[in-house]
Amino acid sequence: MRFFDFSTWQGVLTSVLGLALFALIGVGIRVLMMLTLQQRQQRMNRQINERLKTLIAAYRTLGGSFTGELTVNPSHLRDLRVAEAEADTATAAPGMAEPPDRPRRIRDAVEGALADILLLGTDDLVRLAGQAASDMAAGRPIRTADLVIALRDFIREALDLDPVPASVSIPLQGPTRPQSTSGRGGRTRAEGERSGGRAGGGGGGGGGSGGMGMGLAGGRSDGTTPDV
Repeated sequence: MRFFDFSTWQGVLTSVLGLALFALIGVGIRVLMMLTLQQRQQRMNRQINERLKTLIAAYRTLGGSFTGELTVNPSHLRDLRVAEAEADTATAAPGMAEPPDRPRRIRDAVEGALADILLLGTDDLVRLAGQAASDMAAGRPIRTADLVIALRDFIREALDLDPVPASVSIPLQGPTRPQSTSGRGGRTRAEGERSGGRAGGGGGGGGGSGGMGMGLAGGRSDGTTPDV
């Protein structure tokens, strides 16, 4: 109590102001620390959410199919074009369909998913993704089933979900097959042409009506009554 003087009213006022200033400084420091911790926690939450969002998208790309071809064709577009040219020169059979574009699109999607895992994955995920990328670069077909299982376990653990029960039998998973939009685009173009034709017909009808109106107007100017 040696720092506080309550013997006079000036001393009491000085002591009260000192206590208020000390309390204000303490509250300000506490609020500043709380805001700093809150901002850091929000930044960490955003990073975790973005990481999980990216890895979930990679999981859907790498393991969105349970049937069909579960391996990834590592051929590049230039390899497909070379193979197509060789097939054309070797066979030259009429009516042959071009090589499908689906394997190349699957390869491109898987390549992007592997790059995301190499950037944001754990040690185990990075190891599996690196092995798959090496096999793809070497021209060897790859299977994504092991990487998909590791991704599924990590995502469920990060979301505080229970592991998949051992009694549940899950078939091997492969890359998602891209959807074709050629039919939808063809229908859209056809609808556009039909709507354009209807608009043109309506314009022609309007022109005819305009000509008829001009004719009627001309008849009235001669002083004759047009027959109806």
